[in-house]
Amino acid sequence: MSPRDEIDVPRLRAASGQTRRGEDGEGSVQVHMDASMKIEGAKVFSVYGKGGIGKSTTSSNISAAFATLGKRVLQIGCDPKHDSTFTLTGSLVPTVIDILKEVDFHAEELRPEDFMFEGFGGVMCVEAGGPPAGTGCGGYVVGQTVKLLKQHHMLEDTDVVIFDVLGDVVCGGFAAPLQHADRALVVTANDFDSIYAMNRIIAAVEAKSKNYGVRLAGCVANRSKATDEVDRYCDAVGFKRIAHMPDYDAIRRSRLKKKTLFEMPEEDDILAARAEYISLAEKLWNSVGDDPLTPSPLPDREIFELLGFD
Repeated sequence: MSPRDEIDVPRLRAASGQTRRGEDGEGSVQVHMDASMKIEGAKVFSVYGKGGIGKSTTSSNISAAFATLGKRVLQIGCDPKHDSTFTLTGSLVPTVIDILKEVDFHAEELRPEDFMFEGFGGVMCVEAGGPPAGTGCGGYVVGQTVKLLKQHHMLEDTDVVIFDVLGDVVCGGFAAPLQHADRALVVTANDFDSIYAMNRIIAAVEAKSKNYGVRLAGCVANRSKATDEVDRYCDAVGFKRIAHMPDYDAIRRSRLKKKTLFEMPEEDDILAARAEYISLAEKLWNSVGDDPLTPSPLPDREIFELLGFD
């Protein structure tokens, strides 16, 4: 790998307008957002959940639902795999970090069309990307992406911004989109591992809420015939399930066809899934300004006792 191909993390940190100071939760020193990077005007949602749970499918169909409702939508994929928006655009678009490398991190040389792509329903799509494995922090990449969007005034005519974030929240980098979000949505399934991850995500959002405006919107029970375990957990901690998406084969087919459900033939399960995503988009829109959920995540051992079997 040549020096041009490597990511200069300190340089990227400085470019993103982020500083390392303060604490978000006990024993945690995080990268804080520069106040000038705050997203104004749009309602901002961050989507989290266990790896492989269907966050990108959920995010893209929520974006399509918002577009169907007449909202101007921007979806930002926060994963080096850069596959968050491919059902919206029908392709794997290049990432912000890849494009920045091509211009030796001279962001002033970029135009909006270099890193932003239009998808279904006019949804604008950006893939932030990330540093190579083991070499840096995804939080800096998220910060640089938001800075680019603000520099090019791409957030001024936007009603909804959706961050689709990889995997569980295990570090400040993965939690960086929470600094921008109004509400966090958790995608889960009706099983122990997904709910265990959801409990950790709730704890992360609660920690971020000490210094930022982010609050929890609720959870989606995804790829699940039943919701009994999800509902039992929600009842125990004071959380709320706001959508249920059964394991429809139509969703699998839509991924294979590189399309959202809103572009698929009008079969019964597709129409049912569309209606659920429309309802979810409406609930998310209305959640900003409503009294936020304030669940109390459980210690690890109590999760085992709640959901485990003798």
